Amino acid sequence: MKNVNWDDLHIFAHVARSGGLSGAASALAMSAPTVGRRMLALEQAVGKALFNRSRSGYALTDDGRTLLRKVQAMEASARPIEEWLSLGQERPGIRISAGTWTANFMAENFSRLWTPNDPFRICFKTTEARLDITHREIEIGIRNRPAESGNLASRPTVEVAFAPYVARNHPDPQGCEWISIGSDEAITRSARWLIAQPDIEICAWANTPSTLRDLVRAGAGKGVMPCFAGDRDPRLQRAGPPIDELAETQHLVMHNDDRHRPEVRTVIERIHALFRDHAPLCRGDRPIGATEDPNG
Repeated sequence: MKNVNWDDLHIFAHVARSGGLSGAASALAMSAPTVGRRMLALEQAVGKALFNRSRSGYALTDDGRTLLRKVQAMEASARPIEEWLSLGQERPGIRISAGTWTANFMAENFSRLWTPNDPFRICFKTTEARLDITHREIEIGIRNRPAESGNLASRPTVEVAFAPYVARNHPDPQGCEWISIGSDEAITRSARWLIAQPDIEICAWANTPSTLRDLVRAGAGKGVMPCFAGDRDPRLQRAGPPIDELAETQHLVMHNDDRHRPEVRTVIERIHALFRDHAPLCRGDRPIGATEDPNG
């Protein structure tokens, strides 16, 4: 049996079930002569006649019936593996759009959002811009306002506070100049708020929140961040209390039809639970190294 071609056993099962070459050839997208040659090769490999050939077709011999039972047992054993491989190839991706700070927070808590047994994948779309949920660019958007139009649904999560941050142990945390997102890239409320403030000195501009954080960490100046980002960073400390006018409620926004899909519903519940469990952090109730009372 060591010389048996396992593909030939697959072909053999088709010939046995169809009772001839033509039916097997059609099912396998092969020519009938090719199927016939493969069956001759299989009989030579096993050293037994598997078919009684006649004008009416191919009838199994006793040895052929014995082999068919064994091949059927092999097929049954292989089916769970085939289903597993198929699942791995076809499991859907749940696309989540979030800003840099939120995406970073979810990435650090990824085990709360996905497990190896889940029949789906998580696909992060990190951007400060709003992707189009109505036309299904994403399944779930994390936004600072509820759905406003289209066939969309939304679910509030937590209140998010913002505060100024500087590098830990900065020699002049309140007197240092500001780091800002550039005016061309100022999409978020916090970025626009800082640019609109009168009489502030900006020493450096960044085009992404990640670069802004890197500059603040390096001691270049202070920058505005959500408290769930700044208060988790051991290299940062607050340079003042939360900025009241920037407080906002975070919402999960999704297509009204897609939210009923089991995998989308599962991810929605997990994201909601993640932020619910970290509500004090998001509200700014857990200041680390605050230079003054965060409650004013």
